[in-house]
Amino acid sequence: MRATILNCTLKPSPEPSNTDALAEIVAAGLRDLGTDVRSIRLVDHDIKPGVSSDMGDGDEWPRIREEILRSEILIMASPTWVGHPSSIAQRAIERMDAMLSETGEDGTPVAYNRVAGVVVTGNEDGAHHVISEINGALGDIGFTIPGQAWVYWNMGPGPGPSYTDTDHGHQYVHQVAGLMAKNLYAVAAALREHPIPAEISRGED
Repeated sequence: MRATILNCTLKPSPEPSNTDALAEIVAAGLRDLGTDVRSIRLVDHDIKPGVSSDMGDGDEWPRIREEILRSEILIMASPTWVGHPSSIAQRAIERMDAMLSETGEDGTPVAYNRVAGVVVTGNEDGAHHVISEINGALGDIGFTIPGQAWVYWNMGPGPGPSYTDTDHGHQYVHQVAGLMAKNLYAVAAALREHPIPAEISRGED
């Protein structure tokens, strides 16, 4: 089993990322189940704006797309900014929009038979809104969203410490992250054994 984490922090490497730190808890749970996990910090790459899989010279999205399609599990990890996903997360979703019309050799949409989940951090409210926006988009694109395949951390409204600055809520959040990993793995394994048939994905009788 393979998993790809798209870290949508606004912080370029090697700056520490709270989003990366929380996503790594989910990654550890997946590794414990035997999953090969790779994390990609999108801000480190030249991802052109657009809704095609390849926007031409210098566009690094095609290689990232390959990693997504080599994986059975996709995790989008985003900070919360003014109650919304980061601009990097939105750009990734816009680029994945092209997958709506892309199919494999048997005609199955390329995002089918893959699962997706969401990791959210931030010291303000809005986490459930961010989860809903990202999960809704990924479901539209064709990914399967398991139950409780998300985890978030924040301090509530107003200023305050970041995830890595405090132990506040970590025990509960880490339990939820472990459950997220197990649910993603279980549904991915089920789809690998019993994939959505091509004729169903094409809407044939």
